[in-house]
Amino acid sequence: MAALRQLVLSCVVLAGAVWLLAKYVPAAGPWLEKAGVYELLSIDPPPAAAVASGFGGGGPRSATPVVAVTVVMEQLTDEVAAIGDGRAFRSVSVRSDVAGRVIEVPIASGERVGEGDTLVRLDDAAERIALEKARLTLADAQDELARVRTLSESGAATEVRRRSAELAQKAAQLGVEQAEFDLSQKSIRAPIPGWVGLLEVEVGDRITNQDVLAVLTDRSRILVDFRVPERLTPQIRAGVPFEAEPLALRGRHLTGEVVAVDNLIDRASRTLRVQGEIANTDDSLRSGMAFSVKMQFQGPEHPAVPSLAVQWTSDGAFVWAVRDDKARRVPVTILRRTADKVLVDGDLARDDLIVVEGVQNLRPDAEVVVQQAQSAAADGLRASAKL
Repeated sequence: MAALRQLVLSCVVLAGAVWLLAKYVPAAGPWLEKAGVYELLSIDPPPAAAVASGFGGGGPRSATPVVAVTVVMEQLTDEVAAIGDGRAFRSVSVRSDVAGRVIEVPIASGERVGEGDTLVRLDDAAERIALEKARLTLADAQDELARVRTLSESGAATEVRRRSAELAQKAAQLGVEQAEFDLSQKSIRAPIPGWVGLLEVEVGDRITNQDVLAVLTDRSRILVDFRVPERLTPQIRAGVPFEAEPLALRGRHLTGEVVAVDNLIDRASRTLRVQGEIANTDDSLRSGMAFSVKMQFQGPEHPAVPSLAVQWTSDGAFVWAVRDDKARRVPVTILRRTADKVLVDGDLARDDLIVVEGVQNLRPDAEVVVQQAQSAAADGLRASAKL
């Protein structure tokens, strides 16, 4: 008896469910009509428009509204920052080739000198005497050679005597040149133009060829030594520009260019030594200064999208692209992120539409309607303005 009651109750529930399905789910109309349910329940079949509406029971299924922007392409810029050491374009420590006593220092510390200017004079009395003696010897040898040649023309002097006179004249000439050289060694001159450092030599000092008399620096240009990562080896070369800021002169931005690149990678730091050059027209830079160096290298173009467009799953990052009025999930790899946009690598082209608002309601291949479309650059500016 209980089983009969349960069977009757089940039939009633099933009949009610079928009635509700036939009454309020128009999409089920085709197979219910085929089964004769409408005729059995004396219910009119739903119209074709209602059948096409699906199981929602209301009007036609609507597309998801979204806000989309167009993709722009930007170059991937590789920025490098380093600390460099500055030094003068040329620097020379001046020493004397001979020992002697200082009798004159015609320059002052910090003074600019030209190439060949006298820096220090040593006592040269003995060298001057030797030069005068050599000149007298040369004059006597020249007179003797002239007499011998005159006698040779008349046959009164032999060929051997003439050759001896010529040899004596040449030896006397070399003696004069030697004396002039010895005298010149007593005057120490500037080998390059530049500025003189602090002098530590005074009149009366006795110096040797090991003593540094002065340090000359040509700082019309400043060389900056710095290091870059080894990944930039194919891109770094002479002529590449860079920006430099002296750490002692904050806010002053200078421009220079690379003049030399080392041929070895440092194994400890995996960096490459680079030498750049900066003009020092106003003479405000000094050898030994530290510089903050920045370099930029332009890479290939990649899609740039707003930060809001990037979504995440367990498989990684992706964006929703609008293609044929449907949402398509496009996996991307993030290359660089800024405050308002992200540079990515993926199957995106210039002017592709990507969703930035309404992403929480999207599913793959879902129909969408774009309510607002603009460029990614303009969207980035709008986001910055909101901040």
